[in-house]
Amino acid sequence: MKITNVEAFPVWGGFRNFLFVVVDTDEGVYGVGESGVTGRELAIMGAIEHFKPLLIGQDPARIEHIWQMLYRGGFFPAERILASAISAIDIALWDIKGKALGVPIYELLGGRVRDKVVCYPHNGGYDIGALIESCQKSVEEGWKFVRWGLPEENGVLEPARAVKMAIKQFQSVREAVGDNVEIVFDVHTRLDLRDALWLCAEVEPFRPYFMEDPLRVENPDSFKTLRPRTRVPLAAGEQFCSKWEFRQLIEEEWIDYARIDLCIAGGFTEAKKIAGWCETHYINLAVHNPLGPVSTAACLQLNLACNNFGVQEQPRKPGQTLIDVVPVQPVWEDGYLLPSTRPGLGIEFDRDAARRHPFQLAELPHLLREDGSVTNW
Repeated sequence: MKITNVEAFPVWGGFRNFLFVVVDTDEGVYGVGESGVTGRELAIMGAIEHFKPLLIGQDPARIEHIWQMLYRGGFFPAERILASAISAIDIALWDIKGKALGVPIYELLGGRVRDKVVCYPHNGGYDIGALIESCQKSVEEGWKFVRWGLPEENGVLEPARAVKMAIKQFQSVREAVGDNVEIVFDVHTRLDLRDALWLCAEVEPFRPYFMEDPLRVENPDSFKTLRPRTRVPLAAGEQFCSKWEFRQLIEEEWIDYARIDLCIAGGFTEAKKIAGWCETHYINLAVHNPLGPVSTAACLQLNLACNNFGVQEQPRKPGQTLIDVVPVQPVWEDGYLLPSTRPGLGIEFDRDAARRHPFQLAELPHLLREDGSVTNW
């Protein structure tokens, strides 16, 4: 079997773009992957065009070899844009291998270690009443988790006000959903160390499952100051594009949950290595999955096969986004994603439907401080 073509499909989903990549072979077996780094799809598509001549004619079963060639072959180590392109290609190659062998990808990763994968939705609302209503609706639907992020006000984020509001939100949500529902809170890299410490200390009584990205991650050394000064579980890593970026957080045990993004961090090939490394330090996985149905299917396959799994991010139930483009999607039931016996990723991809949703240039939101200076979104 040889690779005959690699094609990117940038798809407008009505509220954002999704970037899928299809790898074709001379035996008619195709694989599909998805890339991360939302808002920079054109750059990733450029990387895929650079990779295309390197891939055509290759044996798609040589997944590790292809990964090394793409990551290291350009002399400069792959960072987020190249790594996102590599991720999509890698996921597609594993899809091909599973289809060629007639088994789900989780069988290729060692087989299932669990029967279902618990996941958490996205909840929202700056107003506490709206947030509580969103969280209660999720619980009524069967979700075992609720999740929301550090509040901002019409594009402005002032840390002190945001922390005070978040503390009020925590207390109200915990009272509303009770003690048996887990709370995930996403700081989204929006705070400096002093404010993150303040927030973590104040919400500890409400028992968060984890506090996600409490700090900016350009300098992971800051976690060594945060970690010993708070007892709440910490999660980070969604912006990392390789095992090397995870290295310090894992080796120094500064996090409790690794936010691996399969569509940025190198696909299954790299994610499985990071997961094994995490297991040696008793760090669980909380995979980052804010993307589309291909990413959801990939995360499910990984989590079914990894012993050190915590929870999977799942903004909404499968089957609600791009159902014409991906007509077969994972099954959600009572807060869990269920395994499929279909080969590869267990999904289908309709190229003609993808072309009916053409790319629309779109930018992610931006946040400012009250004085007009830039802060993290």
